Amino acid sequence: MGKYFGQLSLVVAVLTLVPLAVALGYAEFGLALRYAVVAAAMAVIGMLLARIRAGSRVQPNEAMVLAALTFLITPLLMTYPMMGAGLSFDDALFEAISAATTTGLSTLTTVEDKSPVFLFARSWMQWYGGLGVVVLSLALLMRPGITAKSLAVTEEVTDDLVGGTKAYARRVVIIYVILTSIGITALLLAGSGLFNAVVYTLAAVSTGGFAPHDASLGHFSGGIIPWLTILTCLACALPLALYGRRERWRAFFQDLQLRGLLLLSLFVSLALSACLYFYMQQPWDQALFHGPLLALSAQTTAGFATFNLGELDPVSKLITILSMAVGGGIGSTAGGIKILRFIILLRLVQLTLVKTCLPPHAVLDQRLGGHRLADDQIRQALLLFLLFFTVIAFSWLPFLMLGYDPLDALFDVVSATGTVGLSCGVVGPDLPVVLKAVLCVNMLMGRLEILAWLVILYPRTWFGNRVEES
Repeated sequence: MGKYFGQLSLVVAVLTLVPLAVALGYAEFGLALRYAVVAAAMAVIGMLLARIRAGSRVQPNEAMVLAALTFLITPLLMTYPMMGAGLSFDDALFEAISAATTTGLSTLTTVEDKSPVFLFARSWMQWYGGLGVVVLSLALLMRPGITAKSLAVTEEVTDDLVGGTKAYARRVVIIYVILTSIGITALLLAGSGLFNAVVYTLAAVSTGGFAPHDASLGHFSGGIIPWLTILTCLACALPLALYGRRERWRAFFQDLQLRGLLLLSLFVSLALSACLYFYMQQPWDQALFHGPLLALSAQTTAGFATFNLGELDPVSKLITILSMAVGGGIGSTAGGIKILRFIILLRLVQLTLVKTCLPPHAVLDQRLGGHRLADDQIRQALLLFLLFFTVIAFSWLPFLMLGYDPLDALFDVVSATGTVGLSCGVVGPDLPVVLKAVLCVNMLMGRLEILAWLVILYPRTWFGNRVEES
């Protein structure tokens, strides 16, 4: 396992050279030096660990530990260059974790006084953080089941996490870069300017939501740029492996996660538009502009906003909370519980209702989308639901104890756990350090869906517990 962590460290070292080059281009030599130190540290760690001999296979428990360590150590190291922009340690750590986990929450009062290097660097972290989540999570999907089948994982790679993940990583990286290029080109053609096009697209493709303006997408005062950005988020909230399938387009649009994401986004868009019109008295054209944008931003867990969400009515906040909790597709850059698990839960409810009117010994066919639902898949979906809302409940409690508005606090806690980035104003410069720490834990937990952290906190599941290769 150490060998593979060393390889990941070398990848992070190479990725750190990009903001280093940008800092040199802007003649910010102090920041450049900090990024050089981080790159050198990761390179040294990587070269030392990469020499360790390792087996040809990585087990699921080892993949979880690798993912957790990567998403913990990377933001810790990136805190150092973040502090070079004038941030305190706790704010820099919060910003780095928010970037690496593709969340987008920020404790800063304003970002418009920050240098272009800082703004680019945190969106760049979101970009490779989103790619890392997709690639590392694919390692855990290389097993038979409805998720693997929906992503066209063949039986030949289900037993090989290293070989299977490498094969999928190549395809996903190509798709990721293509989507990024399309996003940047579209925003350039729409007149956003080069810097805005790059930064907004990096944050959109990763469904991260960091923006170089305090008003987020509201900076553009309507027009096509917010829609192009949100459509990029929508494209990346789908399993990226779907874009590499060779079936006809008809089969693509029959995918369960695609149809579920579109239907739920449509429902939330209509509901939020109605709330903005009836409760907030917005003109119908404004309601139909802001409502769908907010709905898609929440559903894809992108975290972009077009107005101050602290002004939302309670009904709109609750709808947005539920949308953020569900999130996007498995194998995408989006967070949340994931659409497929939500569909499995709905299917389970349907089967339970149908069973009440059948004979006691009748056997129901547990199928979803043409694939049989195994008991362990249902059990895992229910377990993740339970863990997700348990984390939210325990994280919400300290906010209530310190006197924060219950609904606003729940909104921001769900946003952090779902790696969304939308805020009703609870997250800010005056947030106590202990609550910043709570939200940092939420972001890390939510990014790797909690189980990876439980595995690393329970060493008996991975330390010295390796199945011998035959």
